[in-house]
Amino acid sequence: MSTGYGHTNIDDLEDLLPKYGMAELGEARYVREDVGAQGIGISHYRMNPGKRTGFGHRHKQAEEMYVVLNGSGRVKVDDEILDLGARDIVRVAPAAVREFEAGPDGMELLATGTHVEGDGEMLQDWWTGER
Repeated sequence: MSTGYGHTNIDDLEDLLPKYGMAELGEARYVREDVGAQGIGISHYRMNPGKRTGFGHRHKQAEEMYVVLNGSGRVKVDDEILDLGARDIVRVAPAAVREFEAGPDGMELLATGTHVEGDGEMLQDWWTGER
């Protein structure tokens, strides 16, 4: 039986980074199916101090917004690098390449946006250089 709502707790969801050999980066939990959502989703990241996400990514259709919940860090969007702190919000257009880097105390992020199956493109080694 379907209901008009879904409910879960982020900490009850599986941390997927160990599954992909990326546990040293921190934690990543994705919320969509767990609450019955089809067209939207949330991603929750707890990044370890000084770590980058490991790849840039972009989309064909999905627009995203990121909220820094705790800590600090930086985001690279295309060719621009922005400093981020708690409660900062960054909107990223679908085609813009983005990658995050945690500061010395780590960074906790919440990402939200539309869900379009197969829409993401990963770019390995996209942000190189100084940390």
